[in-house]
Amino acid sequence: MLFNSPEFLFLFLPITLIVYFLLGKYSPSKDYPISWLVFSSLFFYGWWEASYLLLIIGSMAFNYSFGIKLQSILSLKVRKFLLGLGIVINLGTLVYFKYMNFFVEQGNAMLGTNIYIEKIVLPLAISFFTFQQIAYLVDSYRFETSEHSFLHYALFVSFFPQLIAGPIVHHKSVLPQFKSEKVFKFGVKPFFIGLCIFTLGLFKKMVISDSIAMYSSPVFNLASEGASIDIALAWSGALAYTFQLYFDFSGYSDMAIGLALMMGIRLPINFNSPYKATSIVDFWRRWHITLSTFLRDYLYIALGGNRNGVARRYTNLLLTMLIGGFWHGAGWTFIIWGGLHGSYLILNQLYRFMLDKLNISFSGSVYNNLCWFITFISVIVSWVFFRAESVDVAVVILKGMVNFDSFPHVEIWQAFIFDFKGWGVSILQIINGKPSNTGHSAVLLIVTLLFACKYLPNSLAMINKIFTINLPKSIESSSHVSVEKVGKSFAYATFPMCCGILFAWCVLNMNRVSEFLYFQF
Repeated sequence: MLFNSPEFLFLFLPITLIVYFLLGKYSPSKDYPISWLVFSSLFFYGWWEASYLLLIIGSMAFNYSFGIKLQSILSLKVRKFLLGLGIVINLGTLVYFKYMNFFVEQGNAMLGTNIYIEKIVLPLAISFFTFQQIAYLVDSYRFETSEHSFLHYALFVSFFPQLIAGPIVHHKSVLPQFKSEKVFKFGVKPFFIGLCIFTLGLFKKMVISDSIAMYSSPVFNLASEGASIDIALAWSGALAYTFQLYFDFSGYSDMAIGLALMMGIRLPINFNSPYKATSIVDFWRRWHITLSTFLRDYLYIALGGNRNGVARRYTNLLLTMLIGGFWHGAGWTFIIWGGLHGSYLILNQLYRFMLDKLNISFSGSVYNNLCWFITFISVIVSWVFFRAESVDVAVVILKGMVNFDSFPHVEIWQAFIFDFKGWGVSILQIINGKPSNTGHSAVLLIVTLLFACKYLPNSLAMINKIFTINLPKSIESSSHVSVEKVGKSFAYATFPMCCGILFAWCVLNMNRVSEFLYFQF
């Protein structure tokens, strides 16, 4: 079930919220509303494929029981064995469902064999709930988890707002909330703010991301067919996907935070204007924050971090990003994407080290904009591999991006720029929510989104300016999005109307409901 589908918006969500708040108000125990949310979340998950309910329920039961055992008084040797066994079983399950076909294909190609296995359907959210539960096992081993009932644990893993595509929630930020009586009581302000955040996320997905997709998909499809791609087409496709992915995934994360906040539960934010980053290090502090936090805390540090010299530090950094890339998908394109970002991070660290050694510092708007430009171009190049169906397709796009011989002649540019009728028609089409596939519409959307991502506040920052809410940048800086006193202002008075207009705009686009790009990661 998709957040942007009619059955979710007009059936599942209203029924879930009404029953949840009624149980929270009238039931004798808070276990009743929690049980209802667990049931609703499993129903939400099973809507796609009911048979995989056994997988997620079995995974929750296994990891919960292992977590309890790891917190008991056992010898260090036994606890290490149990932790290792738990991680191996979790990763083994993930490898089977997500990577078995890939490994068999690569083995056949390398060894010349002809081993065949049926195409394994990837269960929804397995990458996300596997990482969440591995973190829980590791923290149980470190005695950093508290006693929780299985009911609470099941909600922590299966909670439907964040189940399919994150954020990757940490037990420290979510499980303690289930002990609070305030969570299960209807609150006008949290519900209203959550609804606003959800609406902005829905608008990002249904109007912005799905609109810009019409300029990225055809380019990558042409490349997959072996067609020659000129420089204008290649850059329009790469830039369009750069914004499509951002508004799709950040839109989902906003909707997750908004849905949870409507029910009184706070989730950490996952994006903080990553396209404003002036370095790759800065980019990973802003992009998919919960994933980068997990990779740092449970992989990079586990590999040794920066404790064993410079060479080992950079090796660990590269390995972490390679594994992070492979986590996204079973393909060489994802491995190369992770390797690129690992290499970027190493170069970024070496550059900083060199400046420190030479006692050189740069500042000023020109330098900052240059750093932003280099970072942004580097990210775009990596997204080409992330999007491409194969390495060959990515190479075709990248060759097109540097094919300066195909740059349009001056006469063509002049005719394009001074085609005022074309610009006017495109503007009206975009306003009506039906942009065409013309060059004018593509340029208008890409330039507008570039300006918005670089200079305007993101959706959560905008909500913060209006309603005064504390937005954490990561799990460790704050465990949740806390709602403070709502100030009276003109924006506060008009914002409900604006959100209503955006929601109506989304409803009008429901004839083209599409899956999220992270729907089956």
